[in-house]
Amino acid sequence: MPYPHVVIIGAGLGGLCLAQGLRQRGIRFSVYERDMSLTSRQQGYRIHMDTHGDRALEDMLPPELYRLFRATAGVPQQWTPVFDDQLRQLAVLAGDGGTHLAVDRLTLRRILLTGVADAVRFGTRFTHYRLEANGRVAACFADGSEVIGDVLVAADGANSPVRRQYLPHARVVDTGLRQLYGKVPLTKASRSLFMEEMFAVFTPVIGPGKQYVGVAPVEFPEPPARAAERLAPTAVLDDIADYMTVSFGTRREYVPCDDAQLQAMTGAELQRMSLRMIDRWHPQVRRIVEHWLPESIVPLTLRTSVPISAWQTSHITPLGDAVHAMSPAGGIGANTALRDARLLAAALEEAADGRRLIDALADYETAMTRYGFDAVRASAANGQRMLGQDPLPMS
Repeated sequence: MPYPHVVIIGAGLGGLCLAQGLRQRGIRFSVYERDMSLTSRQQGYRIHMDTHGDRALEDMLPPELYRLFRATAGVPQQWTPVFDDQLRQLAVLAGDGGTHLAVDRLTLRRILLTGVADAVRFGTRFTHYRLEANGRVAACFADGSEVIGDVLVAADGANSPVRRQYLPHARVVDTGLRQLYGKVPLTKASRSLFMEEMFAVFTPVIGPGKQYVGVAPVEFPEPPARAAERLAPTAVLDDIADYMTVSFGTRREYVPCDDAQLQAMTGAELQRMSLRMIDRWHPQVRRIVEHWLPESIVPLTLRTSVPISAWQTSHITPLGDAVHAMSPAGGIGANTALRDARLLAAALEEAADGRRLIDALADYETAMTRYGFDAVRASAANGQRMLGQDPLPMS
């Protein structure tokens, strides 16, 4: 299938998942990523994987890589307990009966890169695109190079330069929340910091002003490197020890510094600030935060896209956070990006088999914007109710 040639901007989860699916379908592609490597920038640690994400990976990955993914994915308790700042249990939110896995982000990205690395160029920053007279698209890069393809896919995240040029009216806005995101290694000693109920899909501990501490486990069924050697020797995985993700979130007006100062603080300074802000919380919650690895703490400004109406389909199309970035309050952002990649790969396969490309992309965009913006709205509503997030703008 020599047609179409797909140019993917961004080697995040969605972009690499799409690359895997296209390789499985014999469709030509190339991926361009501004970061110098997979580990150049910290994007978080744990991913909650639901049924949509799991099905996408099963469909898009070669069987041995999908088996490796499942062998490195933990299975937490399938509910969400909610506590107040004195560790009084407020509720237990039952699971939906679907798949819920705890996945290490970097491990998954390494799996997704396996077998497609030859088509991925790191350290290549996209600047703009140019429409060619024959309907093709030229992607232009900061080093002066360019590549021409039949389809340009924006898989370049919430700050997408492709979206800024293609859909300049599409907005990504501040939710009003700031989050400090880190981890606590799970050892025999540190496990006692966490109640048994906290080894669940996610556990929010909600305090005054809807400040919160959130915890969620990442426990590998077997060491990732050993699983790779057993199931997919071409995959290169690190042996990462089990850990608990621990985040502290609050409204921006409660943070005792501005965003620039927050970003400039060291992990130890962020930890001390957090401990001051939860000074009156239950001692066990404070002990959890005291056990943060300072070097693991990352400050985040939580943002969300604002749903927009349909646009005219062209040979440029977005997926994942480039079009429907969402609050993490729903725990479905990564899953929605993987779902996009699966649907887009199927559409491109139809085009390769002779269907008109624009029609295939139009069907993809119709479905993707429906469930994607539904996920944005649901995540925003959950964040507003539980965490004090700003209401989602109407337009």
